[in-house]
Amino acid sequence: MPMRSRARQIAPGQIRAPLLLAGLLMACLALPGVSGCAVNPATGRTSLTGTMNTADEIRIGREQRPQVIQAFGGVYDDPALAAYVERIGQSLARGTERKDIAYSFTILDTPIVNALATPGGYIYVTRGLLALADNEAELAGVLGHELGHVTALHHAERQSRQTLASIGMLGAAIAGSIVGAPPALMQGAQLTALAFLQAYSREQEFEADRLGARYLARAGYDPRAMATFLDKLQAQSELERTLLGQATRAERFDFLATHPNTADRIERAIQAANVAPVSSPIVGRDAWLDAIDGLLYGAPPAEGYIRGRVFAHPVLGIRFEVPPEYQLFDTRKAIYAQGPGSALIVFDLEPQAAKFQQLSIAQYVSGVTGVASGAVQSMRINGFEAATAALRGQGRNGEVELRLVALRLDATRICRFRFVTPVALLAQLAQSNQRTLQSFRRLTRAEVAALKPLRVRVVSVKPADTVASLAARMAFDTYKVERFRVLNGLAPTARTVSSKRVKLVTD
Repeated sequence: MPMRSRARQIAPGQIRAPLLLAGLLMACLALPGVSGCAVNPATGRTSLTGTMNTADEIRIGREQRPQVIQAFGGVYDDPALAAYVERIGQSLARGTERKDIAYSFTILDTPIVNALATPGGYIYVTRGLLALADNEAELAGVLGHELGHVTALHHAERQSRQTLASIGMLGAAIAGSIVGAPPALMQGAQLTALAFLQAYSREQEFEADRLGARYLARAGYDPRAMATFLDKLQAQSELERTLLGQATRAERFDFLATHPNTADRIERAIQAANVAPVSSPIVGRDAWLDAIDGLLYGAPPAEGYIRGRVFAHPVLGIRFEVPPEYQLFDTRKAIYAQGPGSALIVFDLEPQAAKFQQLSIAQYVSGVTGVASGAVQSMRINGFEAATAALRGQGRNGEVELRLVALRLDATRICRFRFVTPVALLAQLAQSNQRTLQSFRRLTRAEVAALKPLRVRVVSVKPADTVASLAARMAFDTYKVERFRVLNGLAPTARTVSSKRVKLVTD
């Protein structure tokens, strides 16, 4: 939704290796502003780092920190958990080759499963990633990988390659483009976030894995924890595809999207790291479960809650309900409801509502749709001033009706429903769409007070417990068993639980 500071994936720019290698010596010796070639103590190879020295790295990372925090929902407010993550990170950082920077580790308050590093040793993980990790070693694997990006100077290399591109060495910019949406849709913090999560090259990802394996072994962790967490990431990605279908294909922005990887590549990286097997490696499952017990799960209160087929927003004080044949879910931009035959309902806030304060809601609808004012229908929905207009367009599977319904919440806020309905299903879904609109209303004070965020709860497994009985306690209406298995790293066919403690999601 526009009220959210969420980010989306961008496609990495590609530099053809022969051309880059051919120009490397000239870049080091001749080009103004691209003069930093040095042997990297972590990788043992010569790095093209441009004019970025250690002081520049620290300055850039420090300057980017407020932008990262804003773009990804702020810092998660749990001092004990933050200290725990910091301790794990520092134990890894002590084994790195770079002693010229002070590393820091921050938890970002977003359900997105991701991690990132910026110059100067600033490393960030999301609470969505923490919820998925099953033990301390798996988080260490993620942090070790991000440390690898920092110590290998991948940020400086990328900046230098972009400098080369900008002066014509490669003939084109390499920043990449937003996948699946026009750049005009990206604004403010979302656009800032994209800059931080440009994907690295395959070579850089492999190098970060190799260095991460080295740092894990030095800190007493089994480097193969990187691979076990990758299995969980892949299972989570599959579950999300099942839950969301095709409606948000362009919205995918998880760890696998920005850190493309395979278990085989991690194994090769571990072998390349040439680390000795760790005797009695640290796993830290109980300590980890204690640390994340009570962790916020999903959207925070400021973004609203999905409970079954109901979306309720305690801050805006509104709610609506979609019909039984629709599946409700949220994304970084909006609330979506996927219906039969590719029908879709999208709910969001107008991001620039203040610009339309002087217009009636009907004038607003006419202006944004291009429909003549005479064809815009004004109405009231449970006390809200509203208006609607419809257009016809071509969808993936044929002609669709695109209907906008806008409601004015107050003087400065406009919310919108967009109904995308195959023309062949208009008669069938007309009442469903109307029921959705009629369900839109203000929350009572009691309803607002009753809304609670979802949290990760750690529970003990009793002898009679099964996957099905434990999953039944999950606070979801659909895919309870599948969600439970992914959250706890269980096989898709698992029916019993061997662990003494498991994670649930409850309110």
